[in-house]
Parts: sequence; C-alpha cells; structure tokens
Amino acid sequence: MNVILGIIAVILGVSALCAIYRVARGPSILDRVLAVDVLLAIVGGALAADMVFNGHTNSLVILVATSVVGFIASVTVARFVTEKK
Repeated sequence: MNVILGIIAVILGVSALCAIYRVARGPSILDRVLAVDVLLAIVGGALAADMVFNGHTNSLVILVATSVVGFIASVTVARFVTEKK
C-alpha cells in the first residue's frame, strides 16, 4: 500500500510542478487559468487519495469547495474573455 501511495505522490507532484510552470510561463491568460484549474484538480485528487488511504471523509467539504471554486473561476474567466472580443 505504501508503494502505491508513493507512486500517487510522485505523479501528483510532477503534474503540480508542470501546472505551476504553465501558470508562470503561460503566454495568455487562458493558459494560466487552465493551469490553475488543473492545479485545483490535482489538489482534489490528493485530497481524495488521502481520504481513500486513511479511510475517512474529513476532507470532503474541502474537496467540494475547491471543485466549486475552480469551476466558478473557469466560467467567470471564460465569460470575461468572450465578452472582450
């Protein structure tokens, strides 16, 4: 079980670094928003993996809140960008 947890941690860590790189270097605002949305999905995956491995649902509210914030932020920026054109 510890091996699987280590593999998940490495995969989530590498993907988080890639998303942070895209946030810093993104050529447009849409690239940056998409990278932040991916970063929130990675945080959600890490919270879900923690809940599965430890057998609790204490982080469920945080998981739902980060998902809602990511969705609302993406929709808001998408509407903002389409109105500017």
